[in-house]
Amino acid sequence: MSLSSSLVTASRADVLAARWLAQELDRAPGSAASTSDVAALDLGVQDTGPDGAAWALAQRGAPAVEPGTLPDDLALVWSLRGAPHVYRRADLAEVAVATAPFSEADAAKRVFDASRPLRAAGIAVLDALRTEADLERELVVEPTVKGDLSTRLTARLPEPHLRWCRPCGATHSYEQTFRLAALQAGLELEPGTSPPVLRRVPGLDPPRYGRLGDEAVPRLDVVRGYLRFFPAASVQDVAAFLDAPVKDVRARWPEDAVRVDVPDAAAGGDRPAERWALADDTERLPGAAERVRDARGADGAPVVRLVGPYDLALQLRDRATLVPDDANAKDLWRVLGRPGAVLADGEVVGTWRPRTSGRRLTVRVDPWAGWDARLTDAVAEQAERLRAFRGAASVSVSG
Repeated sequence: MSLSSSLVTASRADVLAARWLAQELDRAPGSAASTSDVAALDLGVQDTGPDGAAWALAQRGAPAVEPGTLPDDLALVWSLRGAPHVYRRADLAEVAVATAPFSEADAAKRVFDASRPLRAAGIAVLDALRTEADLERELVVEPTVKGDLSTRLTARLPEPHLRWCRPCGATHSYEQTFRLAALQAGLELEPGTSPPVLRRVPGLDPPRYGRLGDEAVPRLDVVRGYLRFFPAASVQDVAAFLDAPVKDVRARWPEDAVRVDVPDAAAGGDRPAERWALADDTERLPGAAERVRDARGADGAPVVRLVGPYDLALQLRDRATLVPDDANAKDLWRVLGRPGAVLADGEVVGTWRPRTSGRRLTVRVDPWAGWDARLTDAVAEQAERLRAFRGAASVSVSG
């Protein structure tokens, strides 16, 4: 970890504005040169929910693509936390390195309860992941539905790799080892398939954990990536985002990280006091909120975005910084049926849920405070963007 004595002071509003800008949520619709011209693709854009990664990319200025599809220069893989993420296809070989565990202890933590039977049998978790990657590679020659691959994989795996799954009523590989081995097997997911269909990535040799996360190139390094998109974050925040041990993250903390003091930010329970940002980002922290306000149009209306429930903007681990109110936070990050967030210049001002009836789309909003006419109009404008994105015939906003 950096031992720098430097200290930058920023307000909570500055932190939220800096994160808003870093994630390019201020970009005008269609302003990106291509769908791959989105910075968040360096860390991965999670593809969860009905609008998924395509909507998240559109919210960051990328050209709209049909839901459930991806252009050829992007690819969908299981990566961080075993969740499906979109990356630039050209980056996949290095993404496999960047999203790999840092160590054996890290691998054990990332696979959760799968580590116990493996270690009891004297099998290193990294070796178990390599075994599953080898078998998945061997079994997926043509595009294969996940369930079919799982059945065939189960027949080839030794007992410590397997568990009885009550919901499925069957014995199969642990879910996290199955998912985390896929990219290492050189496999991607076919967009828009449910259940998922896996296929080989053209031209990608199976990495098989030949290089671990500490060998990542800086642009794709996940620790640096979290700090880049969430400046003023802690070691614990990054570890929670990765499902990695704090010890491993601390050992790989960037040397150019600088401490940040945010005096007016909510503590968030037992949140540690030390926040950090990459040195290159610290100059953009103080005064970020004022710069965002100055960039508003002539009418002074904030820039509004309707981000999905699993958008990167909501994947932060210091949730109390973004949503200090406990009741609001509980609603926004509920376990089941999560809503999306209405963001105005980086501040959450309410939640939203889409409802479809035939070709009619309804966006139900729950404002957390009184919305003035400008904010209400901006939300309606974003609802119209969602209508066009989904190809609905009409849209209405209800409260």
